[in-house]
Amino acid sequence: MERGLAFLLPLFMGLLQQGSGGPLEVEPRGPVVAVAMGGSRQLTCRLACTGPRAASVQWRGLDTSLGAVQSSAGSSVLSVHNASLSAAGTRVCVGSCGNHTYHHRVRLLVFAFPNQLTVSPVALVAGQDQELACTAHNITPANPDAFSLSLLLGDQELEGVQVLGRDEEEEPQEDEDLLFRVTERWLLPPLGTPAPATLHCQATMKLPGLELSHRQPIPVYSLTSREPPVTTSPEATLEQDSTHSPRSPGPKPGNSSTRPCSPEIHQLPAPGGLELLCEAACGPGIAVHWIQAPNDLAAYKRWEDGAQAWLSVLWAGCNPEGWFQCRMDPGGQTASLYLLPEICSPPMSEALWMASLVLGLLLLTFLTYRLWKRCKPAG
Repeated sequence: MERGLAFLLPLFMGLLQQGSGGPLEVEPRGPVVAVAMGGSRQLTCRLACTGPRAASVQWRGLDTSLGAVQSSAGSSVLSVHNASLSAAGTRVCVGSCGNHTYHHRVRLLVFAFPNQLTVSPVALVAGQDQELACTAHNITPANPDAFSLSLLLGDQELEGVQVLGRDEEEEPQEDEDLLFRVTERWLLPPLGTPAPATLHCQATMKLPGLELSHRQPIPVYSLTSREPPVTTSPEATLEQDSTHSPRSPGPKPGNSSTRPCSPEIHQLPAPGGLELLCEAACGPGIAVHWIQAPNDLAAYKRWEDGAQAWLSVLWAGCNPEGWFQCRMDPGGQTASLYLLPEICSPPMSEALWMASLVLGLLLLTFLTYRLWKRCKPAG
């Protein structure tokens, strides 16, 4: 009996081994796989069995947005196309060799990180304490562990900057995707002399196995220089590789030069103030718009007519100080003007006004008395 069992045991173990196999191999590796919204990604799961039996492998998910799955002996490929935020979630690869079953979980993370950065103000003035806001639009995820905004001088963060706050708001969307608008605000120290030509607001998205960044240049203007600031197209950085995408409008009509057309700002005198005219003589189909003014653009009277846009600056004694900027569409070229206040007469103090009034009354009394003495009949 014992000799029979000793003979059957190796045979039984051999049958079990025919259904065994190694662990599941999943590409790309890692528990989290990131894919850009609107992008595509493939997840491949493989299993090798020992023995005559072929492995059975299949991707599974608990939702309807699993994606396209193609399975064959020992392999299963999950393809996600035009990824939306609803495609995010956990995917499970299930493989079996005989009686042995294996599982591998992968969390699919869908992110949005377009190169849509705006700054306010659009340019800085050296030698002044200034507040600066940088906003990234239509992003997700927006939590600080994944997304951050920073202010750079060269490749280093600007020193002496005070963080004033961070705001996260939902962007209005026509579909069901939930995207965010994130704004970071700083109080800047006076930029030294000589002032740097440009600062950068940098947006960074850090995800498992992926790091992306975009930069928006911020020109720095010195009041001792009469050259207006020049804004450039944003730079996009993907894993330390930079690409530039400037827009190139056509040349001016009648000019064989390939020099791009740009808007210009002219100052025109007006009763009680000043009118600024932004125009672009670039042919048909061009329009210009005012996009920046001191304090609030809504506080100014504006009107537009195609390639010309006017802005009325009214003041009582002196005009506001700061940047005025207009933009040309299509093309996106901008023109900037820093307006300094006129010499303002300081208001007369109350004490000086009272003293002047008293002096005038005394002079009037004296003149009245002298006139009365002359006209008084002799008694």
